[in-house]
Amino acid sequence: MVRDLKSQLLSGRMAAEAFSFARGERAAAEPRPASTVILLRDTDQRPEVYLLRRQQTMAFAAGMTVFPGGRVDATDASIADSWSGPSPEWFGERLGCSADTAAAYVAAAVRETFEESGVLLAGPSTESVVGDTTGDDWEADRVALESRTLGFADFLHRRGLVLRADLLGVWAHWITPEFEPRRYDTRFFVAALPAGQVTRDVTSESDQVAWMAPADAVRAVEAGEMLMLPPTYLCCRDLIPYDAVADVLAASTSREIRPILPTVRIENDQAYLETT
Repeated sequence: MVRDLKSQLLSGRMAAEAFSFARGERAAAEPRPASTVILLRDTDQRPEVYLLRRQQTMAFAAGMTVFPGGRVDATDASIADSWSGPSPEWFGERLGCSADTAAAYVAAAVRETFEESGVLLAGPSTESVVGDTTGDDWEADRVALESRTLGFADFLHRRGLVLRADLLGVWAHWITPEFEPRRYDTRFFVAALPAGQVTRDVTSESDQVAWMAPADAVRAVEAGEMLMLPPTYLCCRDLIPYDAVADVLAASTSREIRPILPTVRIENDQAYLETT
């Protein structure tokens, strides 16, 4: 049975946070900009999506299965001279923000994908992508980016790489509900796994990674075998009809992008998360 996420009963920590917010015990936190990448690959059957299960110790979405992604970093806004593909202005129109902000979202998407999967959507030219990124030198740079001892622009410059913005498609825009103490204004992108590259279980933020068909992921969530927040679940569900990664990327060019902000409803001492 497909989950009805238009009105979802909350329990545990999320319910406690919702009640605390509803009682006026704290104000809504300002959402931080973040990027998420739905990394896809073709198989003989259907496309598969790359998923990570977050460590139980994480402050946000602990134990949840997610796509690679994270917060926009201050250094993400300084990659203009290492850019290839549709302009920041084009992305700004698709994302509903300024060109500078859009460039930072795109840069964060590429950086976070590399940090959390070892996959790098960049190349030495506007028509190429780096191949194998499993070497020790690549791993040293990945760790330095993750620890913020190396800026993303400096990484691209030193390697002589350009960010391949044309490999990303815009897919969705979700904002964390106001009752959550940690909130994110997240842009979701889609991208194909580049030829010659492989994903690696490298990030310390996850305890399990897997490639799964979107339909299998949805079934696992509905069977209670996997935990997902509504944005991840609904993105997987939206991907089910597509027969190839190229079809997903083509669909992203005309997909309607509107900000989705789930709200909380309190009724009969129960808290419900509502998504419209």
